[in-house]
Amino acid sequence: MTDRYDVSLNTPAGQVTTAIEVPSGFVPITAIMPALRKLGEQALAQEERRVTERGLAISCRKGCAACCRMLVPVSAPEAFALHDRVQALPAERRDALMAKAAQARAKLEQAGLLARLTKLAETDRPLTDEEFEPINRAYYALRLPCPFLEDELCTIYDDRPAACRELLVTTPAELCNDLAHNPVKPIPVSVRVSTVLGFLWAELTGGAARLIPLPLALDWAARHQAENRRTWRGAELLDKALDKVWRFLSQEFERRRNADER
Repeated sequence: MTDRYDVSLNTPAGQVTTAIEVPSGFVPITAIMPALRKLGEQALAQEERRVTERGLAISCRKGCAACCRMLVPVSAPEAFALHDRVQALPAERRDALMAKAAQARAKLEQAGLLARLTKLAETDRPLTDEEFEPINRAYYALRLPCPFLEDELCTIYDDRPAACRELLVTTPAELCNDLAHNPVKPIPVSVRVSTVLGFLWAELTGGAARLIPLPLALDWAARHQAENRRTWRGAELLDKALDKVWRFLSQEFERRRNADER
């Protein structure tokens, strides 16, 4: 059974009003991810509308996969959801994806990055931008395709992480082939779902708002399955998640006001 809620968000790009459903009983945190994704996608659609009204166009198209070679961080709930999704696949398909993830980890180990990324996934404290940037640049320099990328197409598109959903650019697509040196302009994001999920997970568990590199997500989730079995009431999860959404929206309004004043 599910409970239905009417949710209204005032975002910098306009109002988002939608009906969402969450399970009625005790559920794992992954059970409310569809509701949060829906809110995030509708908020992003408002940003897209605002951008196009200014005469700009979104450059991202099917088969454009330059961003699939970036270091994509996922929250713990996203890692669990992805692991569950892969485990539910037919054995041949599941084994193929697991093998590609293992190959990616092997390449990261050869490059001397695996230990650093594993530490990032397990740390109990958030990294500063200054600490994260060298890791990010070293990863990007490898040009390592996402383990879920085949023929420049995402094989987990419907289940892709929030960070992948939220990265849309208005600059020419060819600039994305060298993100380290080209002035790529992404559209604003008012609700970052992965961040919301990360801080929600930290509050529920008393732990850290983890950043788990996508190539390590399946392995990380497999090693943390005891945590994945924890449950809470669906309404409680939604209430706590919305509290964080509203806080981030407040911060985003303030950030954009300050940017306009400069």
